[in-house]
Amino acid sequence: MIIDDFVFINDNGLYCKYGDFYLDPILPVKTAIISHAHADHAVSGNGSVYCTASTRALMELRYSRYAARTFQVVRYDESFVINGIKITFIPAGHMLGSAMVLMEYKDSTYLYTGDYKIQPDDTCEPIAWVKADVLITESTFADPKIIHPNPVDEIKKLNGIQSNILLGAYATGKSQRLIRMITDHAPRKKILVHHRIMAINKIYENAGFKLGNYQLYGRKLMKAQDEFVYIVPPFTFDSYIRASGVKRLFASGWNKLQVNKEDTLFISDHVDWNDILEAVRQVAPTQIWTLHGNGRHLQAYYGDSIKVKLLN
Repeated sequence: MIIDDFVFINDNGLYCKYGDFYLDPILPVKTAIISHAHADHAVSGNGSVYCTASTRALMELRYSRYAARTFQVVRYDESFVINGIKITFIPAGHMLGSAMVLMEYKDSTYLYTGDYKIQPDDTCEPIAWVKADVLITESTFADPKIIHPNPVDEIKKLNGIQSNILLGAYATGKSQRLIRMITDHAPRKKILVHHRIMAINKIYENAGFKLGNYQLYGRKLMKAQDEFVYIVPPFTFDSYIRASGVKRLFASGWNKLQVNKEDTLFISDHVDWNDILEAVRQVAPTQIWTLHGNGRHLQAYYGDSIKVKLLN
């Protein structure tokens, strides 16, 4: 039997009272299960953190000794138990080390997706599917009007831009995916990387994911027009708003982050409407609980066939 309040949101985030733990808490807690290392899912200062090895490495890089009091590193498909709840990490395909969290309790199963991605990505473990009674899914882009374009087609747009490019991207996950894709699909481009991204690249490559061809940014290099693509994190991108001699682009699935009407780069690491429908087909839940977005379109789509509950 599905427990209606198996997880719910309180001031600290998404809480499972039956196991007395949080999933990706927004404030430090005693026990946290962290799905992936993006800062909006992995805060510092938790007591005991359960996560994958790559998530731990990325959290320690960002937070140093404040990352957590203790880490419990768990491999994919390796189950562990917290207060009677059996938990298993399933690859989420979102970024290096990202995991969906399968929870089994009193003959019912609950799959928390965290952020996940179905699109191919050579810089992280591909998504895997399991069946569950309840799918607890992110709904960032849960709108029938939002269908992500093919990421390879988007990257190939860079081949038509002859000037140097200042390419804004989140440092963790997105930048590494872009390096790999530009290397593969826009090979004439010379990739320069901001120094804050270099240490993250090392973690990816230590995990066995080769990113391709890139070098550390140098000011003298960018003075020449030689089809350079300089990948920078958002704070640097914003500070270069008046940069001359470059085409400014920001790689994102969000329309509001596109900075040129004539040159856009829609590359998302989240599921779109069709991807969520595919997740429902694969997981085959009897209920869907939504987070991080508007689940009302899913309520309307499934009607009485599948119960859809909005957790936020």
